[in-house]
Amino acid sequence: MNTYLDIIFDLPLEQSYSYRCDEKGEAVPGKRVMVPFGKREILGYVVGGGEEAPAVAPEKIKAVRRVVDKEPIFDEADIALANWMASYYLCGPGEALAAMIPSGRRAQGYPSFAGDDGIDDAELKLSGEQRDALEELDSLADAAFAGKKTALQKPGGVGEKPPGPNLAYLYGITGSGKTEVFLRLAERILQKGCHVIYLVPEISLTHQLAELMGRRFGTAAATLHSGMTGSERLSEWMRIRSGEVRIVAGPRSAVFAPLRNPGLIIIDEEHDGSYKSGNTPRYHARQIAMRRSSTEGALLLLGSATPSAEAWKLMQEGTMRRFSLSSRLSGGKPPDIIPVSLEKTSGCLTAELKEEIRRTILMGRQVILFLNRRGFAYFYHCRSCGFELTCKRCSVSLTYHKNKNRAICHYCGYETGPPLSCPQCGSLEAGFSGFGTEFIEEEVRNTFPELKISRADADTTGKKGSLQEILSNFKAGKIDLLLGTQMVAKGLNFPGVRLVGVVFADTGLHLPDFRAAERTFSLIVQVAGRAGRYFPDGKVIVQTLRPSDPAISRACALDIDGFYQTELAQRSILGFPPYSRLIRLIVRSRKEEKAERAVGRLATLARPLLKPGNEVLGPAECPIGIQNGNYRRQILFRGSNLGVLHRAARTALKQYEGEKENAVYVETDVDPVHLL
Repeated sequence: MNTYLDIIFDLPLEQSYSYRCDEKGEAVPGKRVMVPFGKREILGYVVGGGEEAPAVAPEKIKAVRRVVDKEPIFDEADIALANWMASYYLCGPGEALAAMIPSGRRAQGYPSFAGDDGIDDAELKLSGEQRDALEELDSLADAAFAGKKTALQKPGGVGEKPPGPNLAYLYGITGSGKTEVFLRLAERILQKGCHVIYLVPEISLTHQLAELMGRRFGTAAATLHSGMTGSERLSEWMRIRSGEVRIVAGPRSAVFAPLRNPGLIIIDEEHDGSYKSGNTPRYHARQIAMRRSSTEGALLLLGSATPSAEAWKLMQEGTMRRFSLSSRLSGGKPPDIIPVSLEKTSGCLTAELKEEIRRTILMGRQVILFLNRRGFAYFYHCRSCGFELTCKRCSVSLTYHKNKNRAICHYCGYETGPPLSCPQCGSLEAGFSGFGTEFIEEEVRNTFPELKISRADADTTGKKGSLQEILSNFKAGKIDLLLGTQMVAKGLNFPGVRLVGVVFADTGLHLPDFRAAERTFSLIVQVAGRAGRYFPDGKVIVQTLRPSDPAISRACALDIDGFYQTELAQRSILGFPPYSRLIRLIVRSRKEEKAERAVGRLATLARPLLKPGNEVLGPAECPIGIQNGNYRRQILFRGSNLGVLHRAARTALKQYEGEKENAVYVETDVDPVHLL
């Protein structure tokens, strides 16, 4: 029993704090406890302890009030990873640890996978490319295991890449059988006595993958995802820690699954931005996986039909081995992708798209319509005086939701009734324009009243299990036309789909972000991949106002090499990733002058800390200058050496901390994927 405990908190604090153990001695490293902190009682994480009294007055050492956990829920390996995250992402170790472990206060029963005997691999014939990739990846995994002791003895520092044999990429067109290679390799890793983490970007893909894993691995498999309650996640977490589970699947946070002998970490749809956390610590699951694979001797296998620009560059340089799958299985072939101009179209469906919908339905097949914007209409404009209806708390337009008859901000949730006339001049020549998924659903229902239609977006899938129900019904053929946002754009496998319509391809193309073209290209290629997976007649209609834009034209031509060649050349000229590293500091305050002063001071402190070849960009207003009532300003640290940028950012933040004004907050984002 430890007399004194070292405890950290989910707060932006670098150090641990000393407390006396509880009377029963139940508070041990690895457990969560409730302790007094200032004038309140908060949750803490016990990370160490001992008999030696801290060098403070005994009366100042407070005691643990209550122990939350019966058994430890984290161990030394988790603490080490949290400390590395704190160093890499410039946050507190308690903030990192809190992001890693479930928030449930007590475990409760959660339905595990059925104890199936698995499926007969002989029924699923692999192509020659799949077999070759599987055999070579299996050899790479063996090489990673052989280097496990070396990796543990020499853990990588901040920004350090894992050893070469630990990193590979399965690059294949949509429908080429990447998932089957992932699962076959996972089976082999389990047979070697090691464990597997399988990451997917969306919760919708978790459900589909869970079905496959349940049939193949039974109770040895588990999922961790945000659709579970904290208590359910804690239950699965404890099953994993106990060794009962050997393969874990889920979105971003599943990378922290407490498997103690990982031999393989898979990141499917590696390019997806949802692998990056939007809250402190702003970690990227790919970076955490690289760290774990390096220190724990596992093979990290990435995969996508549209790799990130960073991954493509590594493959081109030979730093990361690429295994390619070039043909569709199950009788399908890449679909015909046809760009269609929206220039002279009234409404949101062109004549070409309407005709293909009719033809597809007459064939007894299914349709997916994709638009990455929910709501009915997204832009209110007065033709008389030019007034635009924006959020009172954010510098963005309000989106009209017809079902609710409300104009809503998608950033802060502010809502108001739609104006009957221009609020500024009273003109009736004002109203909402543009279209979202709700608008499209209405037009499709009016045009095709005989069709069974479902919509999958954040407005229709809020209820637990609703998205899974929609996707299951669509797969079973109970829905003719599925309309949705990016949750229907990737990874999903629907045999009956012949036609995909991209309603408006330009949605994210003109955002002030250097990755805008890459995201547009990727979304078109990914959603096009849902068409014709089992038949050689897949069709994709891409509606756009800019059919000649390289991101759109190359996506329609499936010119993957051409797009990346051009995109990387532009990034190199502009000095953006993957030819540089970025750290973004965002200052926010409800007082504009405070935000301006703070970001200016940070920039002044930072510039002398950087060596030639590195620079501070800004200070500047963020593209979304006001969000939820806060004025937002930013600076960017840019350079080729992340270690140099780390030291400069950390030093500038420490120097600034002593002179920070009240009600000013600084957010730190290392390797940002969005700059809005």
